[in-house]
Amino acid sequence: MLRNKQYLSANHFGYLVKKETGKSTLEIIQTKLIEVAKERIFDPSKSVSEIAYELGFKHPQHFSRLFKSKVGYSPNEYRMMN
Repeated sequence: MLRNKQYLSANHFGYLVKKETGKSTLEIIQTKLIEVAKERIFDPSKSVSEIAYELGFKHPQHFSRLFKSKVGYSPNEYRMMN
């Protein structure tokens, strides 16, 4: 028996998030991933591939592409700069 619960579709939830924050759910998730990646990138014991897998990327190239598009530098370039 259904009780007075609201069920939101993924599209409706995405719409509400965008309306409230001004950012899409994908933008919010990507921003958080990049924040975590920036912290982990300075661990010299981990390769970029290991960091990518830890963050849930199946292929390190996808991680590197996203990182470069958001930060302006590849993960290796960013690691060497700082």
